[in-house]
This record gives sequence, structure tokens and C-alpha cells, in this order.
Amino acid sequence: MQSPRKAVLAIVAASVLAASGATAAAATNDTGNREETQLQKLYEQAVAEGGDLVVYAGGDKPGQADYLRDAFVKKFPKIKANVIVDFSKNHDARVDNQVAEGKVVADVVHLQTIDDFPRWKREGVLQQYKPAGWDKVYDQVKDRDGYYTGVFFFAFSNVTATTLGSNAPVEAADFLKPEFKDKLVFTYPNDDDAVLYYVKQLTDKYGFGYLQKLLAQRPKFVRGTQDSADLVGTAPYVASFGTSGGRAGLAQQTYPAQSPWVAWPQTAAILKQAPHQAAAKLYLSWLLSRDAQRNDIGTWSARTDVAPPAGAENIFAYPNINPLGLGRFMSDRTALDRYKARITLYVGDVQGVNPADPDGKLGLYPVDANGTQGA
Repeated sequence: MQSPRKAVLAIVAASVLAASGATAAAATNDTGNREETQLQKLYEQAVAEGGDLVVYAGGDKPGQADYLRDAFVKKFPKIKANVIVDFSKNHDARVDNQVAEGKVVADVVHLQTIDDFPRWKREGVLQQYKPAGWDKVYDQVKDRDGYYTGVFFFAFSNVTATTLGSNAPVEAADFLKPEFKDKLVFTYPNDDDAVLYYVKQLTDKYGFGYLQKLLAQRPKFVRGTQDSADLVGTAPYVASFGTSGGRAGLAQQTYPAQSPWVAWPQTAAILKQAPHQAAAKLYLSWLLSRDAQRNDIGTWSARTDVAPPAGAENIFAYPNINPLGLGRFMSDRTALDRYKARITLYVGDVQGVNPADPDGKLGLYPVDANGTQGA
């Protein structure tokens, strides 16, 4: 039988837990209410401004960021949002060119080229703005002065065919098994800096001998991480790494427990000469809002108060990745280019059209995915 003292203590403990839970819920609701009030005020300003918005999003397939555009427009239907996808290394060149020409047509950029943002800050290219949820963003991924911030974390790891079951490769050494010869597909590492960093970690840990053994498997190389993922599960390709996603039902993404993989904060900013400043602030505040981070981004949040995806750990908890490593790798362009040149000796020159712009229609000043040029 439980003692009266223990019974009292149990009741007190339960009361404390219930109270703390209620306090946490109240705090969450208060945060959401404050952010919603801020968003609605920005929405009014964006509509009054004209309701247009142009976002340059890093990626490698047309329409790859439509899920963000669609969620944004669903919440703010009076905004005409154009989210234009291209390789980050092309979008950052567009921004540099637009600034130099005095003809900036983009409002917001969120890109993989993390090293661009400190440079753009120094050059006076970015608008200083701390959006909704700023105080909840990981300190490690935001500029303390408010010129740029990580908005979510992307990750590249393994994509393997579901038909492999428990025989799917997980660790780097697994991809060297004889049964995978002529059945692997990869993105050209000399075409995508995140994939290059993935390979750099492997050669740092296992040596260039590992890369030579991997190439002896006669893998197929393609442009774009989506294309490499989408080929997995279609004959004869059964596995890839340095990518994400894969076709539903045909492939799945897994994470090695020992081999290195890659995650990084996709980083965003408003351009100082953005034509639609109010809409840009609305978009960035929405993107970092607790509601959008919980429901719309589909990956690890940039906020400390949003849980990781189901079944995943906190992005900083994995022992075999460093979410800040890609940014550091990219910040030394001389070393990066030297390593890229060495890798090109092994994998050859990049072949194929740009999968994000296969028809070459985006040009210098795109304001929509059809390549309409801004004035």
C-alpha cells in the first residue's frame, strides 16, 4: 500500500507536471499568436505594395520548390509569388550580375552557397532584417546583425531501392560490394559543392583508394541530385549517396551510422535593392514562423523550438555530420577549387544540360519559372 506521504508527493508531482505542460502550451500559443499578428501586418503591407514577389531558390529541377510557393500562397492568396529554381552557383552569379548592372529583380534568395552571404553582407548587397521567429533560430546559422539566416536544414545521405530490403548499402564500404557493380548512380561531385563535400569527407576518412574502388564499380554520373535519386529503383540502378528523396515506393533515404554524410543550413536573405521589400519580409517571416517550420518545410527546422522530423535526431546530435562543415568548406574557394580539379581527374568533366534549366530559358533577369525577364 502506498504511504500517505508518497501519495501526497505523487499528487504534487503530477500537479507540477500538468502545470509545466500548461505553461509550455501557453508559451507556444503566445509565440504563435505574436508571429501571426506580425505576419498579417506584413501581409497588408505586401498587398498595398502590389502583391508581387520573386524568390530565387537553390535546386536542380524545375518546380522543386513549388511546395514552398504553394504553402505560402495558400496562406496569403493575394500575393503573386514566383519561386525560381536553379543551381545555387547560377543564382548567386545572377545576383552578382544584377547588382553590378543596377537591375535587381529578385527579392529573396535561399541558396546552398552559404559562403556568398557573408560576402554579400560586406559588399552591402543585403537588407538588414530580423524576421518573425528570429530569436528562436539557432545562433550558429544566423548572422547576429540580421543580414541573413539559415531557414531549414537540407541533408544528403543514402538513397536505396526498396527491393533491396536489408541488403541495401548503408555505410560507405557497403557500396563497394560486388553485387552493386554497374548498379550505382551518383551526381557529378564536381558540379555540386555539397556532393563534392560529401566525397571530400569520404576521401579524408578512407583515402583516394576508396574513390578508386568506388569508380571500379562503374557507376553512372548525372547532373543534379534529384535525377540521381529518381533513377534509384529503376533498372539497373539500386543505390546512390550524396543525394536525398527518391521516388515513393521505389526508393528510400537512410543515414549511415558511421560514414560521414552531409547536412547544412539552406541560407536566405533579402536583397537590399529588392523591388518588393514588404513581400520579401512577409515571405522570410512566414518561412521562419513556427507554423511553417512545423508544417511546410518538410525537413529539419532552423528553429530551436521545433522538433526534428519523425524518427530523426536533432541535426546537431549526429556524431558523423557537422551541419556547419559545408559552409566552412565553401568559404575557402581556393582549396575547394583545387580539390574539385583533382576529383575531375577521376570522374571526368561534367556532361549534360543543366537539369534545372534544360531549355536555357532563365537568362539573366528571370522573374518567373518561364524565364520572363524583369524590367
